[in-house]
Amino acid sequence: MLATYEEIYYQMKKEDLFFICALLLFTGCFIFITPLKEWFIFFSSCTDYRSLIMAFLKFAVLATLGEVIGLRIKSGKYSAYGFGLIPRMIVWGFLGIAISVVMTVFASGVPAMLDRLGVSLSNSFIVAFFISCFMNLIFAPVFMTLHRVTDTHIANTGGTLRGFFTPIPFGNILANLNWNSLYHFVFKKTIPFFWIPAHTITFLLPPEWRVLFAAMLGVVLGILLSIADMKKKSK
Repeated sequence: MLATYEEIYYQMKKEDLFFICALLLFTGCFIFITPLKEWFIFFSSCTDYRSLIMAFLKFAVLATLGEVIGLRIKSGKYSAYGFGLIPRMIVWGFLGIAISVVMTVFASGVPAMLDRLGVSLSNSFIVAFFISCFMNLIFAPVFMTLHRVTDTHIANTGGTLRGFFTPIPFGNILANLNWNSLYHFVFKKTIPFFWIPAHTITFLLPPEWRVLFAAMLGVVLGILLSIADMKKKSK
């Protein structure tokens, strides 16, 4: 039995090493290969449709990465039956486009509203805080509910692409959601204690780096949620 545990431990360590190396190699390509680095910076700073394509790619990769790491923390594996890696990447990609659009809307609209109310815009931290508050209090609950619906649909269809592209039964899923958990943990705790402070930092950054930082927050949140879920199960 001891040998079996040692084999499992070795296999897990080997998988972690492979995962970390692959992640470092992928990241390093965009840091040390000049054409890729210039391409990334150029497309990230575009203000036309190309910025939406980049938002899709950033969230499809980074936010899904957060869920993969979260799965590893909870289950000890990087993949599982019904997880639906590709469907999750597609969902996160389109959510990334929505987030990119919404960030632009609130980053433009909230300062205009503050100026109209006579609030000084000279303090960038205050402005960033108000932008984050309005975005997270207005947009985030809808976004989080939609994400919970898509996650449920992916799980219900076995994580397959074919199942993912079947019509989503919004009514049935919404009727059976755990609204108590969604409100008391996701809305009531993550919005004020994680997302508002985190996105305040986001809106202090130059516009071309905001979407990337927001996508990286998805990695952090995936890890935090997994740890919180494990603590709840251990009680």
